Amino acid sequence: MKRKQGGMTMLGFLITLSVVILFLFCGMKIVPMYIEYYSVKKALASIANEQSASATSKDAIRALFARHLKIDYVKIIKPDMLKIEATDSGFNLTVDYERREELIANLDVVGRFHAEQAVVRGAAAQ
Repeated sequence: MKRKQGGMTMLGFLITLSVVILFLFCGMKIVPMYIEYYSVKKALASIANEQSASATSKDAIRALFARHLKIDYVKIIKPDMLKIEATDSGFNLTVDYERREELIANLDVVGRFHAEQAVVRGAAAQ
């Protein structure tokens, strides 16, 4: 009785390997964009949890945001990108930005991010 050898051919292995490498390469470009986005969201949430954030000025909130970005090594987002709107109950913090990374040759990956956080008076005391 003849047994047929099973397995992957060299061509099949190379095609599979190239697809896996392509996905890993794309992941190396995309994952840092999302890590940066979640650092911005964490900074906004941290500002909202500060006890004195709702009673301070807009410049103090912007300086606090800059300090959080510096701690998390976020270099792309600048404190000027933070939009601060005064509301009846405190402030509404918004960061809108677009991040473009070169992928392969003339192909780019574009990420559009929006982070929003409400800073309510007395929210940190709850």
